Amino acid sequence: MARNPKIGVYICHCGINISNTVDVAAVRDYVATLPGVAVARDYTYMCSDPGQGLIVEDIGAHDLDRVVVSACSPRMHELTFRNAIVGAGLNPYCLDIANIREQCSWVHKDRDEGTAKAKALVASAVARAALLEPLETREVGVIKSGLVVGGGVAGVQAALDMARAGFPVTVVEMADHLGGRAMDLSHTYPLMERADDLLGQIVGALEIHPRATILLNSRLVDVSGYVGNFEATVQTHDNGTVTDHKLRAGAIVIATGFDPFDARLKPEYGYGQYPEVMTALEFEALVSPNGPTGGRVVVNGREPQQVVFIQCVGSRDRSVGNPYCSRVCCMYTAKQAHLVQQSLPQAQVTVLYMDVRAHGKGFEEYYDLVRETGINYRRGNPAEVLRRGDRLVVRAEDTFAGEFVDLEADLVVLATGMVPRAETAEVAHLLKLSQSADGFLLEAHPKLRPVETASDGIFLAGCVQGPKDITDTIAQAKAAAISAMIPFARGMVKVESATCLVDEDLCAGCGMCEEICPYGALRLDTHLGKMRANVVLCKGCGACSATCPSDAITLQHFTPRQVMAQVDVLLSV
Repeated sequence: MARNPKIGVYICHCGINISNTVDVAAVRDYVATLPGVAVARDYTYMCSDPGQGLIVEDIGAHDLDRVVVSACSPRMHELTFRNAIVGAGLNPYCLDIANIREQCSWVHKDRDEGTAKAKALVASAVARAALLEPLETREVGVIKSGLVVGGGVAGVQAALDMARAGFPVTVVEMADHLGGRAMDLSHTYPLMERADDLLGQIVGALEIHPRATILLNSRLVDVSGYVGNFEATVQTHDNGTVTDHKLRAGAIVIATGFDPFDARLKPEYGYGQYPEVMTALEFEALVSPNGPTGGRVVVNGREPQQVVFIQCVGSRDRSVGNPYCSRVCCMYTAKQAHLVQQSLPQAQVTVLYMDVRAHGKGFEEYYDLVRETGINYRRGNPAEVLRRGDRLVVRAEDTFAGEFVDLEADLVVLATGMVPRAETAEVAHLLKLSQSADGFLLEAHPKLRPVETASDGIFLAGCVQGPKDITDTIAQAKAAAISAMIPFARGMVKVESATCLVDEDLCAGCGMCEEICPYGALRLDTHLGKMRANVVLCKGCGACSATCPSDAITLQHFTPRQVMAQVDVLLSV
């Protein structure tokens, strides 16, 4: 600890996110009076290049040895500011973040209350910063091979990119073939290319690549190790025979995809009750050139003359726990309606929609083209599907006209959305990953680290992270592959330095910390009766420190002195 710390404090306006509820200038002036503070500044966006430049310039001009940034959550930009101070010659752990956005401005309406709380939060961060110690940056070697879990479009593309870059890669796929659900599609929008021909190109390229190993009918059952040095156990089932594979990899890409929403959870639409009601994926099989009818639209042995598509089935629907948009349904409905119109020019085709979201390249133009062919888009809220004689009736509220209408139909297609795969929770538990509120796997940061996870060396690709179309899936798969290969190219990878530290003189060898550690970083030395910490595996969560009855474990960068200094300040204001 610096005897007389020289601390620079930087307060962000975050546009109006903070400044609307917090008097930033008043906080700045207050902080400038605190012990150890040599510089106090405010700026509109501290995370911007000019904002970071202020910090770098002051470190040199004022010989600062500690920095406090008062802004948004550390999850957003702690790494950004660490990199900034490292560039100016400071240790990255000589930084503290005071969260005055999510924990202050966003939860207060009264400006005076928000300002008072911001002052307290920044003062507590300054007290802690004065006690921060530089920590040694650690690096470990890397196994230069990849493991991809999931052999759909995302997994195939990520694996193919790794193999083409010169690195061995193993793909683990539960099904007996590669390509995933996308291979079940008939055509892709907006160019209407044959899906099997288009996607078969990357599947075929991976299958013959000499650096790619493909394990079908297989699943990941165990993972140990850490970034750069993972060991995975994979089980392969082949005609009743189970084989154990032990794989070593430097990085893991999770690409386990999605499940289609179960339309039976919306019984009012008659799915499973009426054979004329089908899901979008079932319709894809019906119109596929390789399907049972050779691509002809035939229901109950005849061509339907009135077809109704119902959008947002299982998406944007809080009643089934899915408030999110599945993103692809608007456009694949447009494609399917177009296919019906091309196959049956005399048929009346109606699309019941809430809103149409055509956000991709060429999507709006394709949507306009479909409507111009005579397909009727009707903004309506479907209530139920009933049988009347030998036909179906879709009863819906026309939200423009403000009245209920009955639409007769020979075929009803439900545009079912995407939900997390049933195995997602199991994968999350196995790999120590987080799930978002909607159940998909959670990225480390929605903007700055969209393909990374909180577990170093594990990356996300495709619909395991959230609904997306083929274009975005492939883009994310490529990003995940590139991110995974960075350590391969370097040969070394940095690991967290804010880890636990065991005092063997105090350790009683009770083993409680080993039981509580979620990362397997603690192991009891049975010969000495003392706990050993693998600091490479440790993520600095602090569970062991809080559990230890002997106070033998300290969490570096969050020592009792540092934490209590913050508490003392908060109790005194």
